[in-house]
Amino acid sequence: MEREAMDYDVVIVGAGPAGLSAAIRLKQLNPDLAVMVLEKGSEVGAHILSGALFESRPLDELLPDWQDRGAPLKTPVSEDQVYLYRSETSAVKLPNFAVPAPMHNNGNWIISLGSLCRWLAGQAE
Repeated sequence: MEREAMDYDVVIVGAGPAGLSAAIRLKQLNPDLAVMVLEKGSEVGAHILSGALFESRPLDELLPDWQDRGAPLKTPVSEDQVYLYRSETSAVKLPNFAVPAPMHNNGNWIISLGSLCRWLAGQAE
């Protein structure tokens, strides 16, 4: 039985943020590479349903003009509020100095990971 075959230099399994970023970076480094991203979902982003707090520094390094390209980062984090829950009906707001630095999100964005993946897929194409 004869099967159709296609040759690629690199095959990336999974069209999540990491796989798509890897594909983009590989093509930036060597435009002649044949890169294929394999996704099991019906479309890119179909398996990524969550929202997220996103630090844009890695995107700045990958695609410095991401804002001009229409990246789906529209809502900047405006403030953080961290609460210590004492019971189902009682909570105490922690002062900012008591919140560890990695939990401060100033400068980050509130995003849909699915939307980011769909956008990254368009950039990878």
